[in-house]
Amino acid sequence: MARMERFRTFPLVLAAVSIAAICAPVQAQTVEDPAAAHRKAKDVRPYDPPMPFLPGAQTPGPTQAIEFRTAEQMSQQDRNLLADAQSSIAERAGFAGLEFNQGQWSYFQMVCPALPNHLLLRFTRNGGAGDVSLFSASIPRGGAGHVRIIPIQRRGYSLFSPAPINALTISAFNHIRAEEPPDSAPGWIATGLCYAALAGARPQTAPLDESPSGQKSPESMSAIMQIPSNGGAVIRFTEVESSSRPMEWTMTFNGKGKLLKATHSPASQSTEKPVPPAATGEPQGKPVPAIDLSQKFKPVPPDSGIQKLQPVPGSAQPQSTPEH
Repeated sequence: MARMERFRTFPLVLAAVSIAAICAPVQAQTVEDPAAAHRKAKDVRPYDPPMPFLPGAQTPGPTQAIEFRTAEQMSQQDRNLLADAQSSIAERAGFAGLEFNQGQWSYFQMVCPALPNHLLLRFTRNGGAGDVSLFSASIPRGGAGHVRIIPIQRRGYSLFSPAPINALTISAFNHIRAEEPPDSAPGWIATGLCYAALAGARPQTAPLDESPSGQKSPESMSAIMQIPSNGGAVIRFTEVESSSRPMEWTMTFNGKGKLLKATHSPASQSTEKPVPPAATGEPQGKPVPAIDLSQKFKPVPPDSGIQKLQPVPGSAQPQSTPEH
């Protein structure tokens, strides 16, 4: 009998052992869960897009403007630098077919705050109407770099595409900037104006004025810089010259400050004019002549066979509408 009891209790013991084995990991997990809850989350740093220029708003002023000096106004040091680079300029201008050794050429200096370690010059030969040749030249100071030229016009025509959007102009500008000290941080307005000067313009940004109607005209737009979400910068400004209409410049830089694209087009000008209010304050318009309905509609003859509407008892007497 005792033997039978042992066989009956064995399954119960086995079941209890199995349940304990299953519950043990669950209890262990419940013990570890509070520790897991106290684990520190990994800090995610905000993404800072690479910017080629210092952030912050800038307004055009003397520190960003391009200064144009005549040959007589140049310093003796810059004149000596030009004399040493004269043969290199003539050689590179000859490769571009600019006929530098022919005719009378004049030049002036462009002082650019964004490129202080370069002597920048504009050479011009005026052979009359339709026969003007232009090119810019860059001479590095201290001998660290190469003499470069940027063709603008050859006898009244662009050599390839217009200089402001030409890939050769963009490439030369990037090489000139790469020869500047790496620790220099030029302003974005000065950089944009310097590129415009090398491409053949005499850039001068307009002051921020307002028209009598209170709206800013295209001629008075200030320079702005936009920061794309992936970094880099887009510089926009309107160039004002007394000899031509305002021109809008747009320059796209990557995060390392390399110029990728440039556009140059006439600034849009609005031709809308405000409508003067009437003296009486009433809207003015052309009067509409009165319409004589008796000439448009004719009464229905009694014998036309059309049944007239009968009035509803207790309601107002309706009027029958003639049918046509």
